Amino acid sequence: MNFYVMTLFPDMIEQGLNTSIIGRAMEKELLSIKAVNIRDYTLDKHKRVDDYPYGGGAGMLMAVEPVVRTYQAIREDIAAKTGSTERPRVVYVTPWGRPFHQEMAREFAREENLVFLCGHYEGIDERALEEVATDFVSIGDYVLTGGELPAMVMIDAISRLIPGVLNNKDSAEYESFAGNLLEHPQYTRPEEYNGKKVPEVLLSGHHAKIEAWKKEQSLLRTQKYRPDLLEQ
Repeated sequence: MNFYVMTLFPDMIEQGLNTSIIGRAMEKELLSIKAVNIRDYTLDKHKRVDDYPYGGGAGMLMAVEPVVRTYQAIREDIAAKTGSTERPRVVYVTPWGRPFHQEMAREFAREENLVFLCGHYEGIDERALEEVATDFVSIGDYVLTGGELPAMVMIDAISRLIPGVLNNKDSAEYESFAGNLLEHPQYTRPEEYNGKKVPEVLLSGHHAKIEAWKKEQSLLRTQKYRPDLLEQ
């Protein structure tokens, strides 16, 4: 899978994702992440990509032309690599988008190419969004200084679902939000710490009882912390 991130801060993307599980997956060529600097596609001699909004208002807006030119360059790159001229999905990271969730991550993981558009300042000229964006997604009801952190959150969640990225093929299937349930409590050595013991059933070696315990604990944890998931 190929990720493209349209951004004013490519170093932030590259340094934030070039480590741990995602970094190893890139080394194995299971996925690629290319941060594309929007400033490289402005025609302004001072590399400006923002301007004052018509009608007034606080702050500046990212201009339409650099964003669209960056998108066109990405499409050309995809065509050169794959021969595909199909329009890629472009996710604009915004507080007013659809809330990101695990099923959406699974949906995005099925794409061959996925583009993220990271806004800054007071947003992006609406005409740029009309030209390039296909999906509007939020990671929560709050405002950040830019779209890079949400884009990295989503790339991380999506990448874990790509075959081969996780060493244990069951890891992505049996963790939180699988089947709309939170993950059960887990334990490792020592068997006792400060008087707190590992549940006896986990030491029993009885696989059927262990699986039943895990399911029960998942239900109880979901009921306590995320009852809204049970309603679904």
